[in-house]
Amino acid sequence: MLPKVSVLLPIYNASNCLHIAVESILEQTLTDFELILINDGSTDGSPQIMAHYAKQDDRIILISTPHQGIAHALNRGLEIAQAPFVARMDADDFSYATRLEKQYKMLENDPSLGLVGCLVNYGGEIDTQAGYARYVDWINGLVTWQDISLNRFIESPIAHPSVMFRASCVREFGGYKTSAVPEDYELWLRWMDRGIKMAKVPEVLFQWNDPPGRLSRIHPNYKDVAFASVKAEYLHRWLAKKNPYHPQIMIWGAGRKSRRRSDLLLAHGCEVTAYIDLKAAPPIHGIPVFPYTALPELAPGFLVSFVNNRGARDEIAVYLQKVGWKAGKDYLLC
Repeated sequence: MLPKVSVLLPIYNASNCLHIAVESILEQTLTDFELILINDGSTDGSPQIMAHYAKQDDRIILISTPHQGIAHALNRGLEIAQAPFVARMDADDFSYATRLEKQYKMLENDPSLGLVGCLVNYGGEIDTQAGYARYVDWINGLVTWQDISLNRFIESPIAHPSVMFRASCVREFGGYKTSAVPEDYELWLRWMDRGIKMAKVPEVLFQWNDPPGRLSRIHPNYKDVAFASVKAEYLHRWLAKKNPYHPQIMIWGAGRKSRRRSDLLLAHGCEVTAYIDLKAAPPIHGIPVFPYTALPELAPGFLVSFVNNRGARDEIAVYLQKVGWKAGKDYLLC
């Protein structure tokens, strides 16, 4: 019989922490799984640790590939995964004992969902990495598929190693891209663009650690420019479907960062009719800059906010709701 869940765990030089990650899966309350350990060309003692656990538990499958990166490793794992549900795991994290069981039940009980995550506990130095800790607080506030969908263009709304998804999503819409993109975020945006709904078990079921060598800190695929490019591609696709005034949009944010982001949308064919800022300013390349208090008079139109400061972003949302604008219908925070 096929297992209920295939757990994909890519490994690259993780001998100092791998045993904790593996044992957290072997101790799950849902026991009907296969654990696919993918050695991505490790040069430390990781292969020996993998072999040790494989001898002890026949649910473990070992794969070894040349070092090509996490996306290649995960796609190799997807090729041999047998279960109808696929769970992710990273070598430096920890899954709570009921994680697989509760995510499996959520997907089983709600056929409309294609992917589920969970709340995560931040395992890092809050004092020195306050920004990442705030990011974890933010994603933990996104639980329903509606909240995840509406906020997808702000940041990646889901912790990658905490997810479980239907294998059918891979067959229908493809796996991880191996080009220079943040592979998880691109996958979420692509699947949501195709109509896949994503939600979370509203419980902390995962320890998401934040070591200094975390890929999102050091790899060019996770730099701001890579995220911005992926966001722009799928934001344009979303606007083409949802914006009744497409390709025309207004942009909240007239600073350099906002203009760089709007330039990416322009490259996809959007047309900026106005910039919105705290106060009126001279036109930017012929496009007028209005104070935010003028927004009610500028309607009808669709507004995209590129203001990135979380406090300011929240204030913008409160103001727009106060004047009767609705998220997803009249505006989108990005």
